[in-house]
Amino acid sequence: MRGLDTTYKIFPFWRKINHIYALTIITILCSSSYLLGRWQRSRGERSTPATIATCTTNNLTSPIQVPKLLDFSAHHMAEDDPSMSIGSGLLQARTYPSCNTNCIEYTPCEDPRRSLKLNRTRLIHLERHCPAKTELLKCRIPAPFGYKRPFTWPVSRDYAWYNNVPHKELTVKKAGQNWIRFEGDRFKFPGGGTMFRNGANAYIDDIAKLVNLQDGSIRTAIDTGCGVASWGSYLLSRNILAMSFAPRDTHEAQVQFALERGVPALIGAMASKRLPYPSRAFDMAHCSRCLIPWDQYDGVYLIEVDRVLRPGGYWILSGPPIRWKRSWKSWERSREDLNAEQTRLENLAKKLCWKKVVEKDDIAIWQKPINHFNCKRTQTDNPNPPLCPTQDLDLAWYTDLQTCLTPLPEVSVNEEVAGGQLAKWPTRLTAIPPRINSGSLNGVTPEMFQEDIKLWKRRMLHYKKVNYQLGQQGRYRNLLDMNAYLGGFAAALVDDPVWVMNVVPVEAKVNTLGVIYERGLIGTYQSWCEAMSTYPRTYDFIHADSIFTLYKDRCEMEDLLLEMDRILRPEGSVIIRDDVDVLVKIKKITDALEWDSQIVNHEDGPLKREKLLFAIKTYWTVPNPTQQQSNTRS
Repeated sequence: MRGLDTTYKIFPFWRKINHIYALTIITILCSSSYLLGRWQRSRGERSTPATIATCTTNNLTSPIQVPKLLDFSAHHMAEDDPSMSIGSGLLQARTYPSCNTNCIEYTPCEDPRRSLKLNRTRLIHLERHCPAKTELLKCRIPAPFGYKRPFTWPVSRDYAWYNNVPHKELTVKKAGQNWIRFEGDRFKFPGGGTMFRNGANAYIDDIAKLVNLQDGSIRTAIDTGCGVASWGSYLLSRNILAMSFAPRDTHEAQVQFALERGVPALIGAMASKRLPYPSRAFDMAHCSRCLIPWDQYDGVYLIEVDRVLRPGGYWILSGPPIRWKRSWKSWERSREDLNAEQTRLENLAKKLCWKKVVEKDDIAIWQKPINHFNCKRTQTDNPNPPLCPTQDLDLAWYTDLQTCLTPLPEVSVNEEVAGGQLAKWPTRLTAIPPRINSGSLNGVTPEMFQEDIKLWKRRMLHYKKVNYQLGQQGRYRNLLDMNAYLGGFAAALVDDPVWVMNVVPVEAKVNTLGVIYERGLIGTYQSWCEAMSTYPRTYDFIHADSIFTLYKDRCEMEDLLLEMDRILRPEGSVIIRDDVDVLVKIKKITDALEWDSQIVNHEDGPLKREKLLFAIKTYWTVPNPTQQQSNTRS
């Protein structure tokens, strides 16, 4: 019995020892795991730039919001669509949480994470490379904390809020070139540039001494490698509308700064695909030290400029190799190298039948012929480059660049302008475009064009009655028309201090983008089953005419609306025109996106099945980072 008593007394003691030992080991392991995880996380945060951090849904974000602002007097509400029901109950509207803070500048088709894995030859990694359908985010892109409505135009040309584009890199990298300065809570844009020693305005004055910029013959321009688009911003005061583009973050947020200033711009690169514009679109093309190798790859980039340049249009080049004799030392290149580059460039321009107008100081200007009637290259047996075969010369969506010369429309005499003579601006806006007048645009007649002008004058009056903010001077600056047709929406706003990006969907029945450019407006091609090549919060106002009917059975309605939400500014407005049944489905999603929206009657009254959905995106941002960090520590 004593042995049993002893055993009974000893076992509880050892059990206690074992329990204490096990708890100690578990505590040490858990603490070590936690500390290791914290170390790895902090290390990752230090080593991974924010621009390439993973962009995902964040269900924990508590955004900063303000009350809804929309107040429409007239409205029309349709009955719920039975197709939205499951059994006897209505389909529950899904919610769209905030994406995480790494998504603030998310551009799906120019994602830096994806570009790191792509071919870097000829900057192919900087072209559009969109995510697969399974990779599409189902969350809302947040605005940065402290985001403010941009300055109104023309003040916005010179100033932007720091919180809207919180990047100071260019203030250091381009400090000596006066691109941008940081002043307190804002950035200032002095109008400088690499080749703009005295500012963009003085630089444009120098161009104006060589080419007439005042008589209305030059209205549309393209700026390759635009930087922060100072050239385009100062051209606007001369009634010249420039399409500016540059790759995403070759210089940090350059295109985003341009858009924040209220200047037309898109993310883009000259690499292996055509630019998303029709042939014969621009009156003037410009490169100011844009670092594009014009003389390489069989001249394919200059050949592409020739394609989008209007007959008689000008190409302006400043920077290497122009004036190399004076600047070769500062460019850190040899005299022989620069001389050879300019010789190759001059020879290529001659092969394109361009005429060199002038070279003065840092600027050289060439002019494209008004036709190919007397172009010697077209009359030889072995032209170099050869004429492109018969094809759709306006095809420019994921279309490979070609080393053949885009042929101009045939003419009967040497003095005739290929494709038709354009009226000077502003007459050009309402004159019947040559593509319509010639009958080359199937299904669109001169009478239809004139009726479209009247239609949009009436529609715009209705829009401004329902959404009074559209009629307020300076309330909006950057506008987007997602299905522009003949550009009537933009034309009806031409006297307002706004600019409109006219999009012709690649799925549209008729390719009308060439007509839009012939009217003196600008735009681009786009498939709305993919994201647009622009930053979040680009547009103050979005107009979508029958876009959801066009994309029915092509892609998901919610993905299209999420893209609209991405590119729309906080407190930005939307007008969607479509069949009432379509709008009812759209409204369920816009409610889930927390837009303030109402369906209103057609301008011709309540009996029309086509209705309008007017909406405002509510203001919300990510939480205060300082407060978030303190909450995390506690």
